[in-house]
Amino acid sequence: ATAQDKWPLVFGDYWEVTGIDIKDGGGLSYAQWLASEWKDNLEFSKSQGWIKGYKLFSNVHARAGEPDLYLVTISESIVSAAEGDKRFEAYQAWKKKTIAQMQTESGNRAEYREVLSDALLQEMTIR
Repeated sequence: ATAQDKWPLVFGDYWEVTGIDIKDGGGLSYAQWLASEWKDNLEFSKSQGWIKGYKLFSNVHARAGEPDLYLVTISESIVSAAEGDKRFEAYQAWKKKTIAQMQTESGNRAEYREVLSDALLQEMTIR
């Protein structure tokens, strides 16, 4: 096939982007959680080869109703349900916590942040 016969765009990694609203007075608590638990969780995922990386973006000029922060994880592919189960079991063993404990901790973060959006984007590059 000639270069003209190829699609001009190449599909790449998946970026999961979560939009976060930080509640008034919650900035420090959330920043501490991001710098500890969130980072540790993603470093574990990276060490297992489950993700390629992660990023944190501030919405510098956030308007009313827009997220203050965007949390991003980058992966090569979407996992199957069976693989997702295996990964969760490995993660739970690493955390040494029950599902109930993890759910309670997740709910506690609602005191200082709210998830406004979640999107799964696929990166595309031009040939």
